[in-house]
Amino acid sequence: MIFDLTAFLPRAVMQGIPLLYGSTGEILTEKSGNLNLGIPGVMYVGGICGVIGAFFYEQSTPAADMNAFLAIGIPMLCSLLGSLLMGLLYCLLTVTLRANQNVTGLALTTFGVGIGNFFGGSLIKLTDSEVPSIALSATSAYFSKSLNVGGWFGQVFLSYGFLAYLAIVIALFASYFLKHTRTGLHLRAVGESAATADAAGINVTKYKYLATCIGSMIAGLGGLYYVMDYACGVWSNNAFGDRGWLAIALVIFTIWRPNVSVLASILFGGFYILYIFIPTGTNLAIKELYKMLPYVVTLVVLIIVSLRKKREDQPPASLGLSYFREEREILKQKHPMGAFVLDKFQRLSLTAPIAAKCRCGRACRPPRRISIHLRRARRKIERACRPPRRIPIYFTPCAA
Repeated sequence: MIFDLTAFLPRAVMQGIPLLYGSTGEILTEKSGNLNLGIPGVMYVGGICGVIGAFFYEQSTPAADMNAFLAIGIPMLCSLLGSLLMGLLYCLLTVTLRANQNVTGLALTTFGVGIGNFFGGSLIKLTDSEVPSIALSATSAYFSKSLNVGGWFGQVFLSYGFLAYLAIVIALFASYFLKHTRTGLHLRAVGESAATADAAGINVTKYKYLATCIGSMIAGLGGLYYVMDYACGVWSNNAFGDRGWLAIALVIFTIWRPNVSVLASILFGGFYILYIFIPTGTNLAIKELYKMLPYVVTLVVLIIVSLRKKREDQPPASLGLSYFREEREILKQKHPMGAFVLDKFQRLSLTAPIAAKCRCGRACRPPRRISIHLRRARRKIERACRPPRRIPIYFTPCAA
């Protein structure tokens, strides 16, 4: 049997696009220090919300009178709103109420799958269908419409719906945003050390909320793509499979780099459907082993990254940790002047290594001028701000 590469690559790309959406949204979330393990549930809710919007639009409008803008816009808007609510719920529990992020994410996954199955089953009952699924072929035709270009080039590169190309654009823009913009630098600072970023005047809560909610909306588009394009508009409960967990594994595989996710998602998608193109007979165990390949590759990459111990390949330092401001608040209540000087000193210690760049292009060490300012600030603190003996204040500069 000859391996048909021109038939395999389009299937791998279509399988990898939901993973690309999910991994891009999760990378943006994790860069803020939030570990959202609820991405599978978010993608599931994004898919069912798009199905609900498309279902009621198809029921209210004949197929011949459907408007292309509304047929695409209504499901996308519903998907974005549903995934946004899931992101807000996660932020409320983890950022505002400081709940455990791992437990909250797992609970959010279970909650999202339950919500999707509930509304999916309700829509199936409304249609009085004999099979447990919903077919939205009229809406799916608008999402899966592609350029009709013949030959192998058109089949490999131009045979996808617009959501596939939108996923690549979002991933590349996210990579540029994180590396080359001031807001992206602030977001990464929040993920590395929320206390230090707070001392520098960065609104930690705002950045965590925005990154998590926008990341959830991006992940929700992955669920919408799966239903409307990959599955040709057919919704079945629990048909999404483990694609949400594959998206989280893809984050680790790409070492938290959205631009690498573009090619890595195709690789993961190819691994996931490899058993279809390689003859395995009736041996189901072999098929499941092929489906394990993405996770095995992720474990190998994780081991290699751990052994190399390169700082740029590591996750954000405060990933999965809630930020508490109790120490700063107590200091302000007991000794306001000490809190002011402490905040000024920490601000200097944060901005020095970030603002200064050496010849290698990275922020390696503060220049001598800033180091002198830091020493002067320490001496001013020791001389001018001596707290009472009963209220000791400890000044711990941030590690550059």
